[in-house]
Amino acid sequence: MNIQNYLQCFISHLQIKRYSPTSIKNYQSNLLLFLTVEAHKYSTATEIEIAAIEKYFHLKIKKDSMSDSHHRIILASITKFYELVLEKNINLKHLYPQRKDYKLTNYLLSTAEIKKLIEVTYNLKHKSIIILLYLCLSEVVNLKITDIDSKAMTIYIRQVNAKKYRQVMLSKNFLLILRHYYLKFKPTIFLSEGQNGLQYSAKSIRQIVKQNAAKSGINKSVSPHILGHCYATHLIEVGTKIHYIQELLGHSHLNTTKIYTQ
Repeated sequence: MNIQNYLQCFISHLQIKRYSPTSIKNYQSNLLLFLTVEAHKYSTATEIEIAAIEKYFHLKIKKDSMSDSHHRIILASITKFYELVLEKNINLKHLYPQRKDYKLTNYLLSTAEIKKLIEVTYNLKHKSIIILLYLCLSEVVNLKITDIDSKAMTIYIRQVNAKKYRQVMLSKNFLLILRHYYLKFKPTIFLSEGQNGLQYSAKSIRQIVKQNAAKSGINKSVSPHILGHCYATHLIEVGTKIHYIQELLGHSHLNTTKIYTQ
């Protein structure tokens, strides 16, 4: 079994279907691990049976203590490989982890806590990043200077695959912060740039949030992901219509947005 040939074929199929580079990288790495374990047992990938896949997952759970999300990514990688490369449809639904109740209320920050977090963040660049994260901008890393429209008072957000976009409102107060930040740091391309004009990494942004949350004295686990959830929930609390929130968040399905009504 030539693993590299299978991988290259798999990547080509994903690229043709216009999967994002991040998704392709995740699928590729997880499929590679799976095939590496199974390759020596079979002459071709088509011979790998569901029983072998089940055994692989049992070992991963036992040895690696993998998370539910990683579990799902591996399953998706294998399923798509069979579908796109081997042209076989296999049913692996029985291997998916049982969905657990996710109670946002255990993690969310109140509006007062959000205000406190912003107030203790003295660095203008870091303050801008935290406010952007609160505005549900998980794409903050890729946000460019040209995506800020001060005339229309909106922020233009391109989705990962660059085919979809959405807009969120830009308040006057935040625009003032952004202008002060721009004059002080003079970013060239991306709104959030680190040293030598390089694009901020997701890891750096997580550290910014964690450090300033600790400084604020908030006794909760605060992350960029949680900040986005807070904004949507606070909109629900003040009576914003669910369809408008769906549009702001860029959700394809209303049921995804409805989690915030609970």
